[in-house]
Amino acid sequence: MSTLWRVADVVSGVPETETSRTIGLRVAGLDGYLAGQHIDIRLTADDGYTAVRSYSVASASMDEVLEITVDELANGEVSPYLVRDLAVGDQLEVRGPVGGWFVWRPSNPNPVQLIAGGSGVVPLMAMVRAHEASGNPSQFRLLYSLKSPETGFYQGELRTLARDSSKFTVDYVYTRKVPEGWPSPPARLTAETLLANILPSDPAPDIFVCGQTVFVETVAEWLVQAGYPAATIKTERFGGTGGTR
Repeated sequence: MSTLWRVADVVSGVPETETSRTIGLRVAGLDGYLAGQHIDIRLTADDGYTAVRSYSVASASMDEVLEITVDELANGEVSPYLVRDLAVGDQLEVRGPVGGWFVWRPSNPNPVQLIAGGSGVVPLMAMVRAHEASGNPSQFRLLYSLKSPETGFYQGELRTLARDSSKFTVDYVYTRKVPEGWPSPPARLTAETLLANILPSDPAPDIFVCGQTVFVETVAEWLVQAGYPAATIKTERFGGTGGTR
């Protein structure tokens, strides 16, 4: 969990959606990391101007290669470059991974409920992957709120895990467009829909919520009102309307 800036080699770049990309980075000397942590990326222009943005790690801790998934923001300073221009073989300045609160550890025996809004699924996917790679038998459930099917990250992997794993379930809410044959029309997430698609409050699961600020605050309020202990709810948020990445 270094706080020093280091050079990372870009070893892969795979599109997730039309506006997002998963980037593999090899960081020399990386000594493992926890699911849910993030890294800082620093870009420096020719005139010396620098921009720093934080990105959650999407991969489980395996070796010196970690992955981030970047969603392009129309007015972003960093994300358009990472999604559109960064090439395999390039190098980036990175710091981290850092963070010790919004993390899941394989030694944790509690059931886990993950709740994601849009690109907020990234650190939660790291938790899903770490859980699947471990021998931990606890139940994991993911509720993933999306504008449309086309905006979902990791879709093939999530389908495979939900089909083949005995300890992982994924539920979807579509707010603007639903897949063909979906049993209900698109609609914003409500407290009723939330509570119908997550683990019950007894026994109290560990809950991780990630997404834009309004989404996270609203979901956390609904959970507390429904009787989920506040101490079991961990949140991570970005931006006001469009994030800062």
